[in-house]
Order: sequence, then structure tokens, then C-alpha cells
Amino acid sequence: MTGMVTQGKFWRAAGRFARILYPPAVVLCAWKGLCLLGLFPAAILVPPETVLSTFLELARSGEIQDALAASARRVLLGFAFGGAVGLTFGVAIGLSHRFESYVGWLFETVRQIPSIAWAPLLIMIFGIQETFKIVLIAKAAFFPVALNTFDGVRGVPRQYREVAEIYGFSYASLLRRVIFPAALPSIVTGLRLGLSRSWMVLVAAELFASSVGIGHMMDWGRQLFQIDIVMVGIVVIGLIGFALDKGLRYGESRLQRGRGAV
Repeated sequence: MTGMVTQGKFWRAAGRFARILYPPAVVLCAWKGLCLLGLFPAAILVPPETVLSTFLELARSGEIQDALAASARRVLLGFAFGGAVGLTFGVAIGLSHRFESYVGWLFETVRQIPSIAWAPLLIMIFGIQETFKIVLIAKAAFFPVALNTFDGVRGVPRQYREVAEIYGFSYASLLRRVIFPAALPSIVTGLRLGLSRSWMVLVAAELFASSVGIGHMMDWGRQLFQIDIVMVGIVVIGLIGFALDKGLRYGESRLQRGRGAV
């Protein structure tokens, strides 16, 4: 009986693994098929094995590691700054209806403007150095974090606050022991979305002007008409973005289960 249960778990795990591998396998087969058919010039649609070979070559030389290290630093700095400001702003408008009435309309208006549309103005203000990239990334992180924090804080049941008032909680204790724990799932969702947006905007910022980074590596490949380098950048960006999102989703689900168990 135990063997049958173990075998059943094995096949379920194998099925989940197959479902994960199926989409990329189909894409790779279609990609290779198009290359073999010769519908596009080889210089435009490079085969998958060439992209893999270029990736290994860049990894051996350390170029891709240096690019990713520079990009990761920019993302972490921009996300930390934008996330912190977004969290503070979200709590402020979530707790104060008056403050929301003053700035809510401006927040919603600016939120509709794509991050990349701010690039020309930010370049004029900060130049094309690191500050421009970090500010653009911070802007991308700010809005998802602020909006989800606002929703989480505003969604805290009124009864929780009434109980806190009965027990004579100070304002700091109310925030620490009632507001933040109740709003935490929504805040974590905002942080996940903010980090994903930061990663996407990073590449655009590096394409504008940069001397190092994954976006710069892709732009360098474009200038040299080495499409394999561009494809390596695309694949690496997609895989890292997928890993970040999945990792944060997993942490988010664990948090939700932990809260449910409590």
C-alpha cells in the first residue's frame, strides 16, 4: 500500500514537471523548425544551439555575470527606495481620508503614465548616469506598492480598530499590532508586483544609456548585429523575471497559509 502511494506521488510530480517543460519545449521545437525551413535569414533568426553556445561563451568570459551584477544592483537600489516611499505613502492615504482627498486624484493621474514615458524628462533632470536609472526603477516600484498597501490598510475591518481603542493601544501599537498584520498579504502582493515592474523597467533604462548591464549587453549586440547576444539577453531576462515572480508568489502563498493556520 505504501509503495502504491509513493508511486502515485511520483507520477503526480512527474506530471507537474512535464506540464512545466511542455511550453518551452514547444517553443524550442517551433524555433528550430523555422530555422530549418529557412523562412528568415540566418543572421536574423539564429538557431537555439547558437544562442546556447553564445550564452556559454559569455558565461566563461564573465561578461554576463558582470552585466547581471550591475543590473541587480540597480534593481535593488531602485526597488528599495520606491518600495519604501510607496509603503509610507500607501499607509498615509489608507489611514487618512483627508490626505487621500488632497493627493488621491494626483496619484491616480500620474499612475496612468507609463514609466518609460518619464525617461526623457528624467534624463533632462538627472542626466544619463546611475541616478536616472534608479529613479526610473523606483517610480516603477512605487505605484504597485502604494496602491496595494492602500487597499490593504483601507480593508482592515473597523472592528479591529475598535478593539484596539478599547484596550488603549497607542497609535504606534495600532500600526504595529493591528494595521500592518491585517494588511500584510496585500502589502506583500504589492512588493511582488513592484519588484516585477522594476525588473522590466530596468532593461528599458539600460537600453537608453548605460555602459554595463544586461540591457547594455543587448544594445551592444544590436549595434554589432549579433542577434545571438540579443537573444541571450532576452532569454536571461525572461528566466530571471519568471524566477523572481515565482519565488515571491511562493513566499506569498506560504504567508497566506501561515496566517490561515493561526
